[in-house]
Amino acid sequence: MAKVFITGANGMLGTDLCNLFKDEGYQIFCTDIETLDVCDFDKVQKIVDQIQPEYVIHLAALTDVDKCEREPDKAFQINTIGTKNVALACQKTDALMIYVSTISVFDGIKNEPYTEFDTPNPQSWYSNSKYKGELVVEKFLNKYYIVRAGWMFGGGLEDKKFVAKIMELASENDTINVVDDKFGSPTYTRDISRGIERLIRTGIYGTYHMVNSGDYCSRFEFAKAILEYAGNTTCAVHPVSSAVFTLPAPRPRMEAARNYLLELQGWNWMPIWRDALEHYIETVLLPEREAINTT
Repeated sequence: MAKVFITGANGMLGTDLCNLFKDEGYQIFCTDIETLDVCDFDKVQKIVDQIQPEYVIHLAALTDVDKCEREPDKAFQINTIGTKNVALACQKTDALMIYVSTISVFDGIKNEPYTEFDTPNPQSWYSNSKYKGELVVEKFLNKYYIVRAGWMFGGGLEDKKFVAKIMELASENDTINVVDDKFGSPTYTRDISRGIERLIRTGIYGTYHMVNSGDYCSRFEFAKAILEYAGNTTCAVHPVSSAVFTLPAPRPRMEAARNYLLELQGWNWMPIWRDALEHYIETVLLPEREAINTT
């Protein structure tokens, strides 16, 4: 039974990864930011030495984009140095490392989705620290997968990101404003978890984009789809410019991706994002929220 060690496993992706790998028969070891400070090399090395995992999936990161912009030192400390510590521990124990990164490592000026052959040019401290983490993995390891995700959704009641926020706002208002000049590729945590498990079986190491398939969308189009699948017909969604919202960190205009390397090798397992979103809302979010409302 192969051992899998997952850092930062308390988030929505970590939860789905732990559940999926457990269901597939792996022996799972999970930590979060509170139980393992990835910035402490000795602690990282000690736990990896104890577990002796075949696979290390590194999720632990500071993902609050605006906080990273306000505290760039902390962003680099966690997202870059922390990743270096995990990579060095994998190097010593000969473990295969899977590092989950972000499509936002690109500058967003392209007019079509980014592929793995495009050159990163991060524009925020968050994206820069994640990209420097990629470079660390490439430098210290021969056996690794770097998996770049898009606009993540999942986690059910623990979902604190776009899908849950839009549903909450729509339940409290007659109208909501959503930007229509930022574009991306929604990525369901259960689908990327399955994709990662299938990817590590291939033995073909490298950097991969892994987002849900289908045409990319704007935040506005994403929000409209969320309310459609949630059955909300009382709230209107209005498109607005991103200039309406003042945020500390710049967001790329184009944050959509194409799973080009998966496509070229006949491995594009990722379902269409609209189907994934509908399934998530109907089978996870709505039932969980209904259960809370009836208790």
